[in-house]
Amino acid sequence: MNTTPIILSGFADEAANEKQAVQQFSALAAAGLQYYSIRFIDVGDGIKNAMALSKGELKTVVKLQQEYGLSVASMGSPIGKVRLLEVEDGTKNKFIPFKKYLQTDVKHACEVANAVGTKLVRGFSFYHPVGTQPEDHLNQVVDQIGQIADVCAAAGLVYGLEVEANLVGQTGKILAEIHRKVKRSNLVLIFDGANLVCQGMTPDEVFAEYLAMKPGLGWVHIKDYRRGSAANRLEHIDEASLKNFVPADLGDAGHESILRDLKEELPKIDKRMKKFGAPGVVFDLEPHVKGGGQFGGFSGPDGFGVALRGLCRVLDYVGIDYHLTDFEDILQRRGG
Repeated sequence: MNTTPIILSGFADEAANEKQAVQQFSALAAAGLQYYSIRFIDVGDGIKNAMALSKGELKTVVKLQQEYGLSVASMGSPIGKVRLLEVEDGTKNKFIPFKKYLQTDVKHACEVANAVGTKLVRGFSFYHPVGTQPEDHLNQVVDQIGQIADVCAAAGLVYGLEVEANLVGQTGKILAEIHRKVKRSNLVLIFDGANLVCQGMTPDEVFAEYLAMKPGLGWVHIKDYRRGSAANRLEHIDEASLKNFVPADLGDAGHESILRDLKEELPKIDKRMKKFGAPGVVFDLEPHVKGGGQFGGFSGPDGFGVALRGLCRVLDYVGIDYHLTDFEDILQRRGG
C-alpha cells in the first residue's frame, strides 16, 4: 500500500432519504467514514443548504457530528454557481453583482465553514452566457476568483475550484489556466471524472484533463458516468437530464488509470493540504447513483454503500491506502 493514505469522505446528503442530520450521520458512520462534506441538511426545520443554517442549527450539526464520530472534510458551497454577466441566456441561473456577492455569500460561506470546523470550501467558476466561449471570459473570472480566494485566505480557508460542465472552468485545461493566472496559494483544483465524461469525453480525454489539473490539485470528487451514445463534445449540458451516473469502478472516467498516476503525487499534495490545516488529500464521494442535477444528487444509504465499496475496490487495486472505522477506533471512543 501507498505510505500516504487518503482521507475518505462523502457528501452526507447523498446517503439520506430525507436528508435529516441523524439519517446522514448514521449512514456515513455505519459505512465506516470518519469525514463528510456538508451541503444540504435537515436539522429539524426542513431541508436547507448549509449556507442557510442559523447559528443555532450549526451548533446542533457540530454536536451531532461529534456524537457520530465525524468531522467535516469540506463545505460543499454553491459559491461561483451564478451568472458571470447580467445577460439573459435562457437559463435560470441567478446574477448577483459581484461586490455584493463577495460581501454576502462568500463571506458567509467562510463563516459557515469555520463554524463546522473545516478548512476547505468547494466552489465554482461562474456561468458564462450560453453560446459564448468560456475562454472569452477568463480575465473577468480570474479577477473574481482571485478576490474570492483572498476572502477565504483572510478566514484561514482554502478555496477549491471544481471542474464542471457549463461553467467557465468546464474542462481541466481551462481550470488549470485559471489556477495559473490567479496565483493564490490557497486556491486549489478539484477533479471530478463524471463531470467530464457527461460532456462527451472519452477516458483518454478525461485523463488528459486530469493531467492538466494535477499541478494545482487539492482534492478529488469521486463519481463516474457511462458515456452512452455521446460521440462528440457537448457544448451545453442539460444537467437535469443526466442519468448515467455509476460507481467509480463501472464508468468511463478511467479512475483506475487516474488514481494509479495520482498515487505518485499524493505525498506532495498531502503535504500541501496539511499546511492549510486540512486532514490530508480528501477523496469525496458524490456518487449520484440514483440521480443528479445542477445543485446536488442522491444515492440513498444503499447506493452510497455500493459507491463506497466500488471506490475501495479501485483504491485496493491501484495500491492507495485509506482507513475505515475499525474496532480500535471504537475502543478509543469508548475510552479503552
